[in-house]
Amino acid sequence: MKPVRKAVFPVAGFGTRFLPATKAMPKELLPIVDKPLIQYAAEEAIAAGIDTLIFVTGRNKRAIEDHFDSNQELEAALRAKGKIEQADMVHSILPQGVECIFVRQPEQLGLGHAVLCAERAVGDEPFAVLLADDFLTYEGAGVTADLVKSYQALGRTQLSVMEVNGPDISKYGVVEPGAAAGSVAGLVEKPAFEQAPSSLASIGRYVLTPDIFEILRGQAPGAGGEIQLADAINTQAAAGQVEAVTLNGQRFDCGSVKGFLQAIMHVAQRDGLV
Repeated sequence: MKPVRKAVFPVAGFGTRFLPATKAMPKELLPIVDKPLIQYAAEEAIAAGIDTLIFVTGRNKRAIEDHFDSNQELEAALRAKGKIEQADMVHSILPQGVECIFVRQPEQLGLGHAVLCAERAVGDEPFAVLLADDFLTYEGAGVTADLVKSYQALGRTQLSVMEVNGPDISKYGVVEPGAAAGSVAGLVEKPAFEQAPSSLASIGRYVLTPDIFEILRGQAPGAGGEIQLADAINTQAAAGQVEAVTLNGQRFDCGSVKGFLQAIMHVAQRDGLV
């Protein structure tokens, strides 16, 4: 069984809920205190043993590439002013041996389509998918590390899930539990509250097996007329190839202004800044 060494970050969205701030700046670079959302997600992937970061980008997302690139002029200016610690921090945004690949999604046709755009970069290997909008705090090495560990034990697609009670469950992909503990019989994208098969919501962390690409290529548009990743995972689940791992931590929906502010306050309080 091949190890999980690659992670896909779908970052082509417009971030319309944060306009006008995101008119020229990618929402993934919005900072939680002093570090952008996408860097938190990248660090989580690296902590799970991943060494290839694949960013699926769109128009006006060049700043993400610049963030992870070296900036020798800035480093030199900081060192000249004696700001050595800051210069070292800028220099080591990514550790040595970690590679970044940038792939363009020419048209926003859904999360499933964004993942499919990464197929040539991923190849025939299992891979993680991290949605930077889902800001996670966690215990241990991280949520992605938990998924990778479970994949290594079982060799199946892994979903990070959390319990959501009440009508908010309709905002998520919802797990239909299988007969065995942790198994997933199906995944329904944003069902009506009354029709939700459980209170287990799939959140923005996955480890996927490479057969997902073939499923996505032949998949018809689903909810919202888009190619939904949840529909492809549902096909895998029907074949008994999907497991769920309960979130070991806390999730903040930074795709919304309210969730973004809650994440900032959580980190500020955790770090003793307020």
